[in-house]
Amino acid sequence: MDNTILEIRHLSKSFGTNLVLRDIDFTVEKGDVISIIGASGSGKSTLLRCINLLETPTSGEILYHGENVAGPKVNAAAYRSHVGMVFQSFNLFNNMTVLENCMVGQIKVLKKDKETARKRAMDYLEKVGMAPYIHAKPRQISGGQKQRVAIARALAMDPEVLLFDEPTSALDPEMVGEVLSVMRALADSGMTMLVVTHEMAFARDVSSRVVYMNQGVICEAGTPEEVFGNPQRQETKDFLARFRQN
Repeated sequence: MDNTILEIRHLSKSFGTNLVLRDIDFTVEKGDVISIIGASGSGKSTLLRCINLLETPTSGEILYHGENVAGPKVNAAAYRSHVGMVFQSFNLFNNMTVLENCMVGQIKVLKKDKETARKRAMDYLEKVGMAPYIHAKPRQISGGQKQRVAIARALAMDPEVLLFDEPTSALDPEMVGEVLSVMRALADSGMTMLVVTHEMAFARDVSSRVVYMNQGVICEAGTPEEVFGNPQRQETKDFLARFRQN
């Protein structure tokens, strides 16, 4: 049990009468890289937003080291400092520089002093290749660069798990590779990651596990070899058929 970080149990989410997630169950172990794949509208991003407490589950539990964080009395900001999120639209503060974006959460949430926050921010900005741009504002850098800053910002909070919500889908095609290479390096370093993605090559080559979702349920889950190489369900086969040539 020591390696289990998150347990999702019987998680469901409705928006009014629209049931978006139904009875989702899976576990995240330390060092896992789990790719969540599926057609648009299958509930992938809603699942991630529930895990990050940006949406409140309608029913079920989200256990973080055995404690249910889906309850009413949880400190969401403190929990999110352990379970960070990288968004498809970057969510950088436009009025702050690259460096300030990577410092503000450390100072406000983790209560780090400015010098410690600055040093940690610089370490991660160097790791993602953004150290030369620390004085730039988000409007002055490309989409790929913004996403690399967003990853550095999330890492600076020292999370135990990092959630990625379609991190490349808002990028021009030529910028996708630079973000995926940062994510590959993170996976290689042992970072525990949960990635909602349409990048099938990443899911196939980098993940330790792949989860295929369809219409709000987990249709199939297993190793990349199992899901891509020998899918059991017809829905999975149909979904993957279009990527076979890649």
